Amino acid sequence: MSKQQYVLAIDQGTSSTKTIIFNEQGKVVARGHEPLQTNYGANGFVEQDPEGIVQNVLASVKHCLEDFASQQLDVRAIKAIGISNQRETFVVWDKSGKPLYNAVVWQCKRSVEICERLKPLPLANEIKNKTGLLVDPYFSGTKLVWLYENVAEVRQAIDRGEAYFGTIDTWLLYKFTNGQSYYTDHTNASRTLFFNIASLNWDAELLKAFSLQSLNLPRCVPSSFMFGETNLLGVLENSIPVTGMIGDSHAAAFGQACLEPGSAKATLGTGCSVMMNIGDQPKASTTGMVTTVCWSTEQQVCYALEGVIVTCGATIEWLKNEWELFNDSRDTEVMAMALEDNQGVYLIPAFSGLGAPYWEMNRKASIHGLTFATTKNHLVRAALETIPYQIKDVIGAMETDAGLLLDQLMVDGGITGNRFVVQFLANQLNRKVVISGFPEVSALGAAYMAGLKTGVYTGLQQLQQLKVVKDTLVPTDIERNKKWYDGWKKAITS
Repeated sequence: MSKQQYVLAIDQGTSSTKTIIFNEQGKVVARGHEPLQTNYGANGFVEQDPEGIVQNVLASVKHCLEDFASQQLDVRAIKAIGISNQRETFVVWDKSGKPLYNAVVWQCKRSVEICERLKPLPLANEIKNKTGLLVDPYFSGTKLVWLYENVAEVRQAIDRGEAYFGTIDTWLLYKFTNGQSYYTDHTNASRTLFFNIASLNWDAELLKAFSLQSLNLPRCVPSSFMFGETNLLGVLENSIPVTGMIGDSHAAAFGQACLEPGSAKATLGTGCSVMMNIGDQPKASTTGMVTTVCWSTEQQVCYALEGVIVTCGATIEWLKNEWELFNDSRDTEVMAMALEDNQGVYLIPAFSGLGAPYWEMNRKASIHGLTFATTKNHLVRAALETIPYQIKDVIGAMETDAGLLLDQLMVDGGITGNRFVVQFLANQLNRKVVISGFPEVSALGAAYMAGLKTGVYTGLQQLQQLKVVKDTLVPTDIERNKKWYDGWKKAITS
């Protein structure tokens, strides 16, 4: 019998780095975890220490390798490294690998005024047409423009052609290969505001419009690719090839086996990211979605529509912390199920405005339909229902944009533990909802990308077969659910 082979996946997130070693069956054999500090400053500034990120990753990897070694497993059987990462966060550095500024995190709002300046210009339309994105501080480009305009060292280095730009995947690769490898993948590049998603390369016209034409940029390649070799700065005795790099939401879609057009995943957390595979051609959204590269191999490129819902689980936390309607979020399932219906009570969760497909960022939250008969259970149920309603809004918009009908929705994230929410979602969509049996799907997606290139995994067909499903919920009571959704639409458009 042949010896088992393994893939080491690094999932570098905003608040921590997880490292997981997977076997040929996509099963976890070892884990490591290391929390990461984020610095929140005035005016919405959010930064991290670039060198600190590198050390954080190495610490996480060490924990994982200790777990691996404790099982008497051989490090030489690890055949590939895959990296998934917080997407829009970026670093600018010089040729020696010294950062010119802190890592600017995707949550950072420093470029709000720059975005307001750009939105009325023809350039905003050009950006949307070429990159699939909206002019928004969420994406890397405008924050890099802020650095260029406000930090002399960064501006001078860019103008001299001595500044190197990269999202976190690129930064880690550059450091781990001592500057020998300078690449990014299509998914991370597609979040920067200067990557042309049709030509799959940096757009010279956009870079010039941003005054960034002298900036050094990594070579753009598929997510499954021979990126280089590393011993992780001496953590490993022998070098291992890095053969997978992919943004974390895209990695989750790949890990959830969103491999065919019309397949989609929703990650249910504080907010919610919904991503739908739309096939091998980008399609512009007319409904407030962004178009992005879903995932890519050397054989094919898949595009996606993505909808970002600002508030999901945060609504439940608000009811717990501010209204003290329950002690534990897990209690909400029983409270909601105690009612036959919502009795016309709706909550619009615009605590930080409404995201896709409405994009009403100045809107305030509201509660509709209260009477003396309204109990705390009604408020809790109304809050839980906002999650399926918002996902239905986004999926409907995506189906319109893509001309595709959703087959089933794959879901992951903490809220999938709430049976009421997931069943209500199936009922609202009138589709099967499949709960992932694996919590760390971003790491899994990165491992699959790396393993495909090195032959640890044989192809997409095998990945489809490896998919772990915890549960599948089938829609029921369709007519009543349609009526409830009509009430939601009236409340949200009033």
